[in-house]
Amino acid sequence: MKKTLNWWDLIWFGIGAVIGAGIFVLTGLEAKEHAGPAVVLSYVVSGVSALLSVFCYTEFAVEIPVAGGSFAYLRVELGDFMAFIAAGNILLEYVIGGAAVARSWTSYFATLCNHGSNDFRIVADGFKEDYKYLDPIAVVVIIGICFLAVLSTKGSSRLNYIASIVHVIVILFIIIAGLTKADTKNYEDFAPFGPRGVFQASAVLFFAYVGFDAVSTMAEETKNPGKDIPIGLVGSMVITTFLYCLLAVTLCLMQPFGDIDKDAPFSVAFEAVGMGWAKYIVAAGALKGMTSVLLVGAVGQARYLTHIARTHMVPPWFAQVDGKTGTPVNATVTMLAATAVIAFFTSLDVLADLLSISTLFIFSLVAIALLVRRYYVSGVTTQANRNKFIACLVLIVGSSIATSVYWSKTDKWTAYVVTAPLWFLGTLGIWILVPQARNPKLWGVPLVPWLPSLSVAINIFLLGSIDHVSFIRFAVWTVIILVYYFFFGLHASYDTAKDSLMKRLEAGTNLELKKADAAEVYAPSAARDSRLDGKSGSNTSAHPAS
Repeated sequence: MKKTLNWWDLIWFGIGAVIGAGIFVLTGLEAKEHAGPAVVLSYVVSGVSALLSVFCYTEFAVEIPVAGGSFAYLRVELGDFMAFIAAGNILLEYVIGGAAVARSWTSYFATLCNHGSNDFRIVADGFKEDYKYLDPIAVVVIIGICFLAVLSTKGSSRLNYIASIVHVIVILFIIIAGLTKADTKNYEDFAPFGPRGVFQASAVLFFAYVGFDAVSTMAEETKNPGKDIPIGLVGSMVITTFLYCLLAVTLCLMQPFGDIDKDAPFSVAFEAVGMGWAKYIVAAGALKGMTSVLLVGAVGQARYLTHIARTHMVPPWFAQVDGKTGTPVNATVTMLAATAVIAFFTSLDVLADLLSISTLFIFSLVAIALLVRRYYVSGVTTQANRNKFIACLVLIVGSSIATSVYWSKTDKWTAYVVTAPLWFLGTLGIWILVPQARNPKLWGVPLVPWLPSLSVAINIFLLGSIDHVSFIRFAVWTVIILVYYFFFGLHASYDTAKDSLMKRLEAGTNLELKKADAAEVYAPSAARDSRLDGKSGSNTSAHPAS
């Protein structure tokens, strides 16, 4: 693909990918039902978790600058099987995320037109409650995004750049204008649902951060990955987290948390404080932000599918890049078609919970893969160090899972006295007992192994705050992709790898022959004659020296 992007493009891609439906819709939902004004702490927790994951993604994106993102990183470090499981969830994440944003786009568009959030949807009474509001506007929006995404990556970057600037201006307007109507009495009951509510909201609000990994998929199109990717990824995440916290504080100061509207919280809040005219600015800004999220998501998800198709785990037809536009048209159209189908009938709350599971699962795998990358290299790491590393890694993951399960079952804290020290001992063991087998060449994550280990612990812990129904949906999807992998993907990728090996062997043999021929041509005549003599004595006798 064409190398056209720099760090400035990536920062705005990151902001455009992240700030959208999550902050403008889920903030109100989680403040009202789970966290109250403490929703700002929920954003801090999910923001810290996302930032730790950003560091892990950044090292991989710099060291392995290809379009495959986390799929490529996991395939290198954990093998094809884990990479494919992650790939299925990555694609699910993008489809669900795009569908959720498209449905939120319809809600804010209805608000802009002085209608209720479901007024522009078709009600299918025969369907279940979570699936009966059919959304044709979301489908039309996705089709428009599809046309933009297939035209040009640089063009998408410029459009996103302009839209994101407008979006940031609107966000600043919301913060400044909203704080003029702040009432500190609304913060008197700061955490009405307690710590459980804060972390439960954090798990769902992770939805608001998921777009940043789309930036890492653009590494192949980045001019200077060693500089541009760290600045672009980390810079956009820090800016985004800061703005999220300010927006959450502003919303809860404008209205008591019990009065917040779940579908269009900021627009309704301005109307409630006597600034009805401002809701149009808010709605327009939200639409701008969600359009950017859809556009960057469309660009990122197509590049994921493209890289997966290059391995033949899915049909290679998806890997074709159009010669004129330099974009993967087949992958883009296919992914957005799936997004449009889901967006047509599935409600936001169902999508948000399922999306959070997939995202937290993938981020945990990426952090584990970074530890593997640093501490295990075949042929370099001794068997003793390998065994110590595996034992410590099992301790880290096992203690994190135990903490998460315990948190999901009870409000007591007794088990944390055991699980937290076990996590600490596992991380300390890697730090002290296992030497690093590989150092990054261009840019590396600081505080290894502590930072990636903490990322694993937080991500798995947040999984314990998601409802069990979402885990059932997640399990069903995992079974589907496993069936596909064992019956189709495994064989196709094996055949591709075998063909690739044969081609490399043939290329190596041909190269040796070419080197021998070159030596034959340029060797001194006496040496050449002596080799000929050694090969065939009859030749020399038939042609005596003159």
